[in-house]
Amino acid sequence: MKKLQLLLLYTCCASVLAANAQTQDKRWNIGLHGGATTYHGDLGRSYFDFDQAFYGFGGVSVSRYLGKHFDLNLIGTMGESGFIKNSDENFRVKMNTAALNLRFNLTNSDAHVRPFVYAGGGTLMWDRSDWVIKSDVTVKRTDAVFTFGLGLNFHLGETVNLQLMEAGMFTDKDDIDRDVQKNNDDFLMHTVGLTFNFGKKKDADGDHVVDRKDKCPDTPAGVAVDKSGCPLDRDKDGVADYLDECPDVAGTSQTKGCPDKDGDAIADKDDRCPDVSGPSALKGCPDADLDGVPDIDDKCASTTAGYKVDAAGCPLDNDKDGVVNEEDQCPDSSGTAALHGCPDTDGDGVADKDDHCPNAPGLLANKGCPEIAKEDVKKITQIASKIYFETNSDKIKTTSKIRLDELIDLLKKYDSANLSIEGHTDDKGDDKFNLTLSQKRADAVKKYLLGKGIAESRLTAIGYGETKPIADNKTSMGRTKNRRVELHAAY
Repeated sequence: MKKLQLLLLYTCCASVLAANAQTQDKRWNIGLHGGATTYHGDLGRSYFDFDQAFYGFGGVSVSRYLGKHFDLNLIGTMGESGFIKNSDENFRVKMNTAALNLRFNLTNSDAHVRPFVYAGGGTLMWDRSDWVIKSDVTVKRTDAVFTFGLGLNFHLGETVNLQLMEAGMFTDKDDIDRDVQKNNDDFLMHTVGLTFNFGKKKDADGDHVVDRKDKCPDTPAGVAVDKSGCPLDRDKDGVADYLDECPDVAGTSQTKGCPDKDGDAIADKDDRCPDVSGPSALKGCPDADLDGVPDIDDKCASTTAGYKVDAAGCPLDNDKDGVVNEEDQCPDSSGTAALHGCPDTDGDGVADKDDHCPNAPGLLANKGCPEIAKEDVKKITQIASKIYFETNSDKIKTTSKIRLDELIDLLKKYDSANLSIEGHTDDKGDDKFNLTLSQKRADAVKKYLLGKGIAESRLTAIGYGETKPIADNKTSMGRTKNRRVELHAAY
């Protein structure tokens, strides 16, 4: 009895301690147990009759974590039990047990004290051979039992637990106590023990925070973390210190943890214009005219969009004539603003690029060439009236070639002038024939002039047939006038 009282006193003192429990990190648990067994049957009806002799036992257990509230427990014990009612009504047996139980923990695995209940089944092996008073009774047997119990786990450290348990074992037999009346023989084991958790914690990123508690399970190796397993962030800006280029000043993720006053996604430390938003290509400075030169460097801040500029932001002017390239029709030749940057060698107001006579002052109407003298215009008209062809042929008569040579001299005098050669006929004969004949005669004149060195680009030949008469085709004189070649010189 004194031994049992000492055991209970030790249990009460130990229950003030606390630590960690069997968890999914440490899934296995082994235990060492001891205590006293009390009987319930025909000889006695109280599990807590402590006036009886002390019947002790020892045991071992193995548990497997199933979830935050459930464990599977296998326990085996070796000891004895008995009861003394009087000299004739008593028994004492060796009693070994083995049971598999499902245990339900009423609190989570991180609680300091974990009450539990359990239920299961197993075997009770008893032997009365060496303990009986009447030598003629010798019995050994193994009985099936239903187990049920409750208890408390007190955590003494990361791996050690103190366990108190009341373990009931209920049989369907009634002769273990040598008295068969109406009550089956059952036993209650008052248990105290130490259990030990073991197993390897899972810590995939090696930051010493187990995966089940690690809110940042992919933290790179060597990075300092907080209790949740997440990298430290001193300035609380959401950018971990190991990625934060400004770990002591709050910033943004876009700027790698550094402040950005103007919100242009360029850290102030890298921003040439930290108070005004600008593109990264210009190091955070604005560019009002979008010419690629930031306003702080732009000497021509209002450049027209699309104009190419120099390093100072001013439009390019290759020929330095004061007319920017995009507005200069002659960007590589110095000119005047009036002529869109193009030169005018003869000063006649017609740009050289448009002046057919760039070295001689002329008229705009004549594309920069001097006006053809009235007498020369008259002479060209006279020459045209003296061009004759063989009858119904495009062959030029020899006498007319002398006139054409005079025409060539005039074309050389006005070397930028162009000449239109028009062939005409009277209305005698087939219309189609007349049209073809007039074209051939105009082409014959053109061919002659080409043979004398006049550029083809200056000559145009066209036949009109009988479509443009200048006199009455009903008279011989009128038809003669209508059979003609007309020459028109112009710039």
